Amino acid sequence: MRILSLTLTLVFVSYSFAAEELTLDNVTAPAANSADEPLATEFSLDNATRFLDQASLDWTKSRKCFTCHTNFSYLISRPTVSAKGTAHQQIREALEEMVEKRWETDGPRWGAEVVMSAAVLAMNDAATSGKLHAATRKALDRMWTLQREDGGFDWLKCGWPPMESDDDYGIAIAALAAGAAPEGYGKSEAARAGVQKLRDYLKENPPPTIHHTAMLMWADSYGTELLATAQREAALDRLLALQQPDGGWSFATLGDWKRSDGSEQDTNVSDGYGTGFVVFVLRRAGIAADDVRLQKGVSWLKQHQRESGRWYSRSLNKDSKHFISHAGTAFAVMAIQACEAE
Repeated sequence: MRILSLTLTLVFVSYSFAAEELTLDNVTAPAANSADEPLATEFSLDNATRFLDQASLDWTKSRKCFTCHTNFSYLISRPTVSAKGTAHQQIREALEEMVEKRWETDGPRWGAEVVMSAAVLAMNDAATSGKLHAATRKALDRMWTLQREDGGFDWLKCGWPPMESDDDYGIAIAALAAGAAPEGYGKSEAARAGVQKLRDYLKENPPPTIHHTAMLMWADSYGTELLATAQREAALDRLLALQQPDGGWSFATLGDWKRSDGSEQDTNVSDGYGTGFVVFVLRRAGIAADDVRLQKGVSWLKQHQRESGRWYSRSLNKDSKHFISHAGTAFAVMAIQACEAE
């Protein structure tokens, strides 16, 4: 009896430790994203959201900045499961503080930070309170001051596709900011003028990759009208044609990006970012959740989650950090929720 009692106590303590809420105070860094991490024995949405919490809290705490692939993506994805909890609250507050305080004293690190902040805060507002937060409006107002005369934005070009490799990514992000913002912001004079300049830019500079066209489809789901009907239909056909035989999508097929070491991209291997991103965008574009092609994509995601809760995606630049796995996990969660949540 004493042995049984001790066993039950140990099980309870172990469970309590595993279920401890993650915060900026107690978070530790997740293990590095690796192709060698074993697959999970079964799909777990809880493990996926816990990984997103951990990775984003650690990044916010240790790096003290926001990046497209980690905590920016987190604030878009996390509310599709639940916006409750300390992790989401702390990361949201960190972004608000950056906009309202750090920008006032030190300024933004670069223009892309302003545009990403505006878009992420707008989408997070829409998914949570449904109201335009003061920090969101501040970021949106600042965003339009950075728009060039040709309608574009000067973006980070670090050779890190798809997010930081060309100016065209910023076009879709600005459109998402204007379209997703609640309380009718998209009808404001600043938003209407800015979006029209985005349309003018696209007439002269069509998106260079199917990935960026898909980003515009996402923005158009909010009514920004950046793509003509023929462009949209062609993009849908192309995205569906890129589905792999196993039901997933390969991130590397969404553009013609080059690896820094000159090696070939893995265009025949499905991954978390490619599958999660495409399934999510197709749902936003109006493809039915029960469409067999999307259900095959969801099935691939559920069968290829890793033990940590993440989905692995190989970097399209070089084999060092693979931080794109963080964004891939965010999109995987968004895709599954878009196809299954009521």
